[in-house]
Order: sequence, then C-alpha cells, then structure tokens
Amino acid sequence: MSVKRLVLSMSGTFVLGIIVGGALLYNNSVYNSVKDALNGNATQNSVGSVDMSGVTQVNIQGMDLEAAMMAVQSNRASMLEDQLKDQIASVQAKNETISKLNQLLGVINEELAKLPSGAEANAAVKLADDKGAMFTAMSMAIPQTKGQLENLLGQIKSQIDSASNSQQMDMLRLQSLTNKRNEAFDTMTNFIKKMQDSRSSVIGNMR
Repeated sequence: MSVKRLVLSMSGTFVLGIIVGGALLYNNSVYNSVKDALNGNATQNSVGSVDMSGVTQVNIQGMDLEAAMMAVQSNRASMLEDQLKDQIASVQAKNETISKLNQLLGVINEELAKLPSGAEANAAVKLADDKGAMFTAMSMAIPQTKGQLENLLGQIKSQIDSASNSQQMDMLRLQSLTNKRNEAFDTMTNFIKKMQDSRSSVIGNMR
C-alpha cells in the first residue's frame, strides 16, 4: 500500500470521528466545553452536564477526542437512566396513594350506608379497628360522626382528583424520559459501531 493511500485512509477515519462526534455533541455548550478542555483552554479538564439535581462533572483529562465524546455521551445516558428510575418510583408511590385513598372512600361509603335515613350530622359512628387504622396510616383522624365522614368524603375525592391529574403529567414525563434514555443508548451504540467499523477499515487497508 502506498503512503499516500494510508494517509488518506487515516484522514478519512479522523473526519468520520469528527462527524459522529458532532452528532453526539449536538449541544453547543457541551461541544465547546470538550473542545476547550482538550485544547487546554478550560480552567478544569471536565465537562458538566446539568440535570434537576445539579451539575454532574465528567473528567476528560488526558482523553483523546473520541474518548472524551464517549465519556460525555455515557454520562448523559447514565444520568437519564437515574432520572427514569426516580420517575418510575414516583409514579408507583402515587399509584399506591391513590389506591389507599380509594379504599378509604369505600370504607366511608360503607359506614354512611349503615346509618339510618335522615341521621343527623352528629350521629355517632364507630369504626372497626382495622378500618380506623387505614385512616391513621394516611395521617387522617378517625371519623367519629356522620358529619366527619361526609367531610372526609369530599376531601378524599378532591385528593384523588388532584393526584390523578398529577399522575397524567408524571406519565408524560416518564414516557419522555424513556424515549430520551433509549435515544442516548442508541446514539452511544451507533457511535461505538461506527468507530469499530472505521478501525476495521483502516486495518483492512493496511494489509
């Protein structure tokens, strides 16, 4: 193989790396941070990625361009994975809360049905211990009268409506995070494959 062909092949690989890296570092601020750090212009050899919990630092000291881009993308994928886990836990906790509130609604309706028709608001109510414990577990006072049952009925319905509306937004965020996580891993996988293909091509041309 001529020296000219080898140089052209290696140059093509480098250009491919730059193109793929540009697709990964589509965020201009992240790209500039990587470039400055690699050129020694940054005050610290690290790139920061911002999430809801703050800034996560990626140390790129001593890395070449390919390794630096890989580190940034890997950190982004890991960050999205953590956010997705937190969001799933939040959705599950809210589902559990709604389920318990619905159980309380059932208890209240059952107790109201036991009272005679036309009972006064101050009519006494005696709940079984297990049912009373359900209210205590939700940080609610155990109702003692018909009026208290009716007041709780309205409050719990309002809480369920509020939680259900919030849950819809949580599910949209969950779907968004899932899509971003999948996109991050797909991008990282494609980057690795392209770089491996480029290396294989260079090695093949050198034989």
